[in-house]
Amino acid sequence: MSATVQDTPSPGKRAITKQANRRAILDAARLVFARLGYDACSIRDIIRETDLAAGTFYNYFKSKEEVFETLASDGVKRFRPRLRNVRNTADDLASYIHAAYQAYFNFLSEENEDAIRASALPIALVGVRVDTPEMKAISDEIRQDMEEILERSGQDRVDLDYIAAAAIGIAREMGDQMLIRRPVDPDFAARFAAELLLKGLDAMNASPEETGSD
Repeated sequence: MSATVQDTPSPGKRAITKQANRRAILDAARLVFARLGYDACSIRDIIRETDLAAGTFYNYFKSKEEVFETLASDGVKRFRPRLRNVRNTADDLASYIHAAYQAYFNFLSEENEDAIRASALPIALVGVRVDTPEMKAISDEIRQDMEEILERSGQDRVDLDYIAAAAIGIAREMGDQMLIRRPVDPDFAARFAAELLLKGLDAMNASPEETGSD
């Protein structure tokens, strides 16, 4: 009498299952963070949005904070190709700033499309923390982009450290505001942010006679 051979998942199939479970947790967390807010929700709330057992969460993540940071990091990685395209097509600093804000606010709107449709409070998953390696890389990339564009266009140099920091700060704060307004308007947000930054830069570069200063 032959023994029955029990089917066991192959290593490749187990890897696919683990990847699917991890993605299910991240997708559920995105919805729960948007619906309830990060502080109000629990790990149990996240797992309820999946078909997974409660203890499964800890096979993939240590905490709710780790899930949030993973979502933020994933968002930054997916945004970077858009920023690269802006760099390749910008003619001068002004066009780079306008296009970069447009790309960023469009990305935020698309990332939070489900929450916006459901009238839930969206959560910006790009730029939520400035101390992550991904955000530090974005900051450095923006500064390098600006330096390259200034050299390419022959424009006068500016304080790149300050302007890059200001550009990112405006984007983060305005991104949060844009997502809670109705209707969500990435085009208006991009124009407002770009003009705010560029007008401030113009004022800094103006001569004392032009500004009325002594």
